[in-house]
Amino acid sequence: MPIHRALIRHATEKPEKAAVVIDGRALSYGELYGRAGAIYRFLQALPRSNGRSFDLPGVEKLVAVSLGNHIGFAEYFVASTALANACAVIDPVMPEDRIERIVERLAPDVLVVDDAASPSAEIGRRLGIPVIVAGAEPFDLTSTGDDLPADADGIFLIGFTSGTTAEPKAYYRSREQWRRSLDRGRIVFELQDAPSTLCPGALAHGLALYALVEALDAGATFHSVGKWDAGAVAKILSSGIERLVAVPTHIAGIARAWAGEPMASLRDVLTAGAKLNLSEVESMRRLFPKARIREYYGASEIGFMTVSTLVGGVPDFPIDRVGRAYPGVEISIRDSGENDVGADVPGTIFVNSDLIADGYLWGDDGQAFRVTPAGATVGDLGEIDENGMLRVIGRAGGMMISGGNNVYPAEVESALKTCPGVEDAVVFGLPDAYYGQRIVAIVSGEATDAKMLAEHCAGRLARFKVPKQFYHIGSWPMTSSGKIARGQVEASVISGDGLVLRLSA
Repeated sequence: MPIHRALIRHATEKPEKAAVVIDGRALSYGELYGRAGAIYRFLQALPRSNGRSFDLPGVEKLVAVSLGNHIGFAEYFVASTALANACAVIDPVMPEDRIERIVERLAPDVLVVDDAASPSAEIGRRLGIPVIVAGAEPFDLTSTGDDLPADADGIFLIGFTSGTTAEPKAYYRSREQWRRSLDRGRIVFELQDAPSTLCPGALAHGLALYALVEALDAGATFHSVGKWDAGAVAKILSSGIERLVAVPTHIAGIARAWAGEPMASLRDVLTAGAKLNLSEVESMRRLFPKARIREYYGASEIGFMTVSTLVGGVPDFPIDRVGRAYPGVEISIRDSGENDVGADVPGTIFVNSDLIADGYLWGDDGQAFRVTPAGATVGDLGEIDENGMLRVIGRAGGMMISGGNNVYPAEVESALKTCPGVEDAVVFGLPDAYYGQRIVAIVSGEATDAKMLAEHCAGRLARFKVPKQFYHIGSWPMTSSGKIARGQVEASVISGDGLVLRLSA
């Protein structure tokens, strides 16, 4: 991991301080360092796999972790990223066939799971890969020996992200990239005094994994939950947590679940994964009256791209922008020939920085993450104003063509989220004999008048961008990363399975 030197220092200077707390179970810095050392020595003694079909330059041992938000996650992640080892983080709630394809391709030296009867464990055994159950180790976690190695260089992390296909793409990261990011983030997010941090998202996903590493680097206490529960998370937050890192849907759930006094101890809220709207910001202002509210725009393959402060500092308004370039990052908007189009002209977002991933091990379809002489892009579309503020329009692959006009779902969703009574919105296109694609919108919240929703959109969007059909949903199906399961919502509209209700005009 990029922070072994910092971890050694924290374990020496404050061994009794809690490093990680999940569902009330705590692991101190001293325990984390000692137990990770025992795991590391066990891993080093394992034979190397000879079934890997791709090259990982400089990597000695590859450990696959399919643990979920388990208290042992930090121990195994620290141990498996020491020296020249690397860790592949697999979400255990992915469909079994995807997990099997990942594990078969990776051919890791060992697979770490949370349950001997879990699908991941069964897959590992079937493929002849050694399986370790966290919490039931076949070795002594309290044994002592040589210290953990200090920081190395090279690849330390393999992650998985979905792009234009359902097949997970495997990207890899180097320690140097994350060190640079952590060094800047420590200043940008003012983490020098190690604020206690809560991130309720899945550790198998970039937002929560980075928040964990960021907290351990700073010597802070990282809090999470084994399974998302808005009421439980709200209760933890109210106990004196200083910093919250979460996607907007998680924060909305916390606001609905909490009926107590505003949480005055919270000093910072950082969101990502979806654009905040004004009503969400106002809700957070009421719930967290003393917190600075910030959001960032980024991608697993590219890292931080922009950051903005919405409350508690110099505001980076207008609200539809995602902020200015993160330190050390240059952003440009380019046309199909990769020419810079300048200010206030839509195009593809390109980034030049030293935080960009090395690439994909597999799954590179050329439609998402790519690196060219112009920079790196994940295919997102946007525009920059003369003040350097970026607006994200949407992903090129998600563009709808309705009546011969290009329409991006994110733009319509942003307009809907400013409508009174709308909590969240999803927009997509359905085949239509006349329009080519008929724009459909699903909303949650108290707003159930299709005519009012259409009129609201018409006041903010070109007429051809106004949805032709509106639906209401009581509760959104969610992915393990805390985002709306858009595919499931779209399928419900098509199938008429009752999850959504069509609103009459």
